[in-house]
Amino acid sequence: MTKHTAFAGADGGTTAAAAVTLCAPPRARGARRVAAGSLPELVRRHADLDDWMEKHPSALAGFESVLAAAEGKQVVMFLDYDGTLSPIVKDPDSAVMSEEMRDAVRGVAEHFPTAIVSGRCRDKVFNFVKLAELYYAGSHGMDIKGPTAQSKHTKAKAEAVLCQPASAFLPVIDEAYRALTARTAPIPGATVENNKFCLSVHFRCVQEEKWRALEEQVRSVLKEYPDLRLTKGRKVLEVRPSIKWDKGNAIQFLLECLGFADSNNVFPIYIGDDRTDEDAFKVLRGMGQGIGILVSKIPKETSASYSLREPSEVKEFLHMLVRSKQRRD
Repeated sequence: MTKHTAFAGADGGTTAAAAVTLCAPPRARGARRVAAGSLPELVRRHADLDDWMEKHPSALAGFESVLAAAEGKQVVMFLDYDGTLSPIVKDPDSAVMSEEMRDAVRGVAEHFPTAIVSGRCRDKVFNFVKLAELYYAGSHGMDIKGPTAQSKHTKAKAEAVLCQPASAFLPVIDEAYRALTARTAPIPGATVENNKFCLSVHFRCVQEEKWRALEEQVRSVLKEYPDLRLTKGRKVLEVRPSIKWDKGNAIQFLLECLGFADSNNVFPIYIGDDRTDEDAFKVLRGMGQGIGILVSKIPKETSASYSLREPSEVKEFLHMLVRSKQRRD
């Protein structure tokens, strides 16, 4: 195993009011009522957000704390794709990564072992990212391959690592894909994406009143496929093989491949935005090492330690990691 450079820490009167309201123009009166009625809700939302941010502070504002926790340890970076490296878009095939984000990921990969962990098909996410020096874990970690370009973070046999624990399910997944495509076709906006070892039924473009009908159609199809299970993400229904394997298992496998199994000298960082990323956050909490960072603008129940609001903040966090490492080298 090639040695990795350790990550160093940073240096450190009621009546009168009623009369005024009655004399106001109709538009002003309406506006006043809306504002008064919405104020308690706004106050509550701000209070909820403040409480949530106290538990899951910004990874940008808390960057020095992250560095302190990582001091003397090898950082390993795990990144979700959709909603993390690219914005969520209506058409899944249009979730293109910006060149600026690609440069940020490339910079991180130069200094730390880096993997993309996505629900997408591995080949599809590779075509989005286009960086051969990374590890790629597609289909929620059920299709893992090492870098195809030489990287200082890998040893020879690790470069060819390939893990496909759900290979036996490929025929039934293909059959379910055809059945789901046919069954959901009458629902405008519904699309079924074949991610090789799992299927994604997208309903972001489906009218909300038809969401329940779509889910019922999907569940009806899956009654014929007891070896598959249904989970939910952001405006997507995920169909997966009924095996105990998820993004959490994927990062454990990758850490082992990198030589960090049961190591106290590793600091994994996982950044993701979806329910499926919670499996990875929980693994890191269980390890008592590294941090999970949830990408979200609104409070959500999460096992992540920190938060970022959107992909642009993810990009800035990656840049900050690189700049800090360069100052130490």
